[in-house]
Amino acid sequence: MTDLEEQFGQIDIYLFDQLLRGRLVPGTRVLDAGCGRGRNIHYLLRTGYEVFGTDVDPEALDAVRHLAKTLAPRLPAGNFRAEPIEAMSFPDGFTDAVICSTVLHFARDDNHFEAMLDGTWRVLRPGGVFFSRLASSIGMEHRMQQIDGRRCLLPDGTERYLVDEALLLEHTRRLGGTLLDPIKTTVVQDQRCMTTWVMRKAA
Repeated sequence: MTDLEEQFGQIDIYLFDQLLRGRLVPGTRVLDAGCGRGRNIHYLLRTGYEVFGTDVDPEALDAVRHLAKTLAPRLPAGNFRAEPIEAMSFPDGFTDAVICSTVLHFARDDNHFEAMLDGTWRVLRPGGVFFSRLASSIGMEHRMQQIDGRRCLLPDGTERYLVDEALLLEHTRRLGGTLLDPIKTTVVQDQRCMTTWVMRKAA
């Protein structure tokens, strides 16, 4: 393992960009909604953030608790909970920032997507930062095979709930959020599109 890997783990490069711009500063409370095995919280655990996480996969949560115990033994194991993001047990306005990376595109339909999004928004304090990476159709609209509603088969063979710019802007307005960056999309070699969505909650 290189020194950089030891420090940052496998952090999403677009989340790393938010760190570089000072939007997630050490000492703040960060919730990773759908944290998986903790790829995006490795650095946060090492550098004094108050980290919380949820995931529906109990094995992934076990891995995250082990990671936290190793890198930030001061944090209670109860900071990491096996629960869906639409029904998290954390209180309203609980956290300074929410990370929700490669999670929302697993929504079953429009109602489920909205419930997942609202669940993450609920726990974010006024003035807090919301960061999401999710699959979209932006830039490859004609390459996606519709299955049901926004559920589509992608050229890479996966099935995802796909957003577009209009939907993200609609939800930004509905939530009363403000875009911190323009909506940015990476087209991955004609296989899939991944969009970065960063908002601030109204103070």
